[in-house]
Amino acid sequence: MIALLQINRRPACGLVVALSMAFFFAGCSSPLSRSGSVSKDHAFITYWPPPAHDGRLRLAVKDLIDMKGLVTTGGSESLAKNRPPAKRDAECLELARGRNVWIVGKTNAGELGTGVSGANDFYGTPMNPLSRKYRLVPGGSSSGSAVAVATGMADVALGTDTAGSIRIPAASCGVAGLKTTFGRISLKGVLPLSPRHLDTVGPMARDVSGLVRGMDLIDPGFGAEYRKATASRSSITVGRLYVPNTAPEIDKAVDDALAASGFRVVRLNDAFAAKWEQAQEDGKKVAAADAWLTDREYLGGKGLSNLTRAALRLGEIEYHTNYADALKRRPGWRRALRGVFQKVDFIATPTLRKIPPRISRFGRTALLELRMFEIQNAVAVNLAGNPAVALPIPMDGKIVHVTSLQLVGPPLSEAEVLHAGQLVESRLKW
Repeated sequence: MIALLQINRRPACGLVVALSMAFFFAGCSSPLSRSGSVSKDHAFITYWPPPAHDGRLRLAVKDLIDMKGLVTTGGSESLAKNRPPAKRDAECLELARGRNVWIVGKTNAGELGTGVSGANDFYGTPMNPLSRKYRLVPGGSSSGSAVAVATGMADVALGTDTAGSIRIPAASCGVAGLKTTFGRISLKGVLPLSPRHLDTVGPMARDVSGLVRGMDLIDPGFGAEYRKATASRSSITVGRLYVPNTAPEIDKAVDDALAASGFRVVRLNDAFAAKWEQAQEDGKKVAAADAWLTDREYLGGKGLSNLTRAALRLGEIEYHTNYADALKRRPGWRRALRGVFQKVDFIATPTLRKIPPRISRFGRTALLELRMFEIQNAVAVNLAGNPAVALPIPMDGKIVHVTSLQLVGPPLSEAEVLHAGQLVESRLKW
């Protein structure tokens, strides 16, 4: 996932105009009008229901991950029509398949992983089940995986996370999602977006136990690592980061969840918050530029949506203007995180600063993508390469009654992060 970038604060309105025009010339059709998905909620592009009383874990796979014999379309009409079938499973899926799971299908995703809303013009937009009254964005780009888990069609789903693509849809749909440490899980056979800097593979599930099972599928031996983590830690200190423009009810939900968990909570200072915000901006620039570097080959072909074309072209601008400086600041951001982790075990933030926005009758628009990208707290973690989990927590809200807590840990601390998440989960009153 990259999202539609904001070149900087001042020309944002120009970006909105450019992307909105691109969408207008794309035909202004609703994503649901051209659906090529195979499920009514548009979660799947290929679906194989398990036999009755099968008993095996049901695994869904994001359509950026190669599955032998199928075309990895990346949610794109262009790739669906022009890319050959995969000759073998992606390495992470090959490991999972060896654990005797039932693969229920390939899940829908934002085109080429370039959107944060989870909307898809070709396959249809997965339907967020969190609200029956309003049509909310499912979050992207692993939107189909989140919906598959939220609706109970899969026990575990594999997603990819470049700038929040697992945690954003998990938060939007009220499920759990784990972004793994950069480099921990093999990317061989995964459609790339930012393979040198940001791309990761991770699981999504309804709860922490599902995430543990999902990690054990793609990282054999993780179950034992998790059991060790649950037995070794007696007390946990969490650094609470407050980020600007967060809805008060979301901040309260996060604070209440941390208080119920019995953690020692310390407030992180404004200096670190400023560094976090800078890393958010730098992560957007790197993601956008890398998307152009990786996917510019598709710009000359047919079947790519105009909104995705616009995003890639704007990624080209980022590459020539801001990319190098953003990468130069990354080592300093990693040092800042290491300094914080000398004082606390984990960092806690809301995963999203606002509730997921509604999808208008126009479907996927530049404004929707930009709005969604502005409310996420995910991409700073990708820039550093650290692991993070998004957990559903209760919230007093008028439209939805659930939001998401993000816990960030040091590199390779997935087991410890999930243990902390399990403590949060077990002590909340739903």
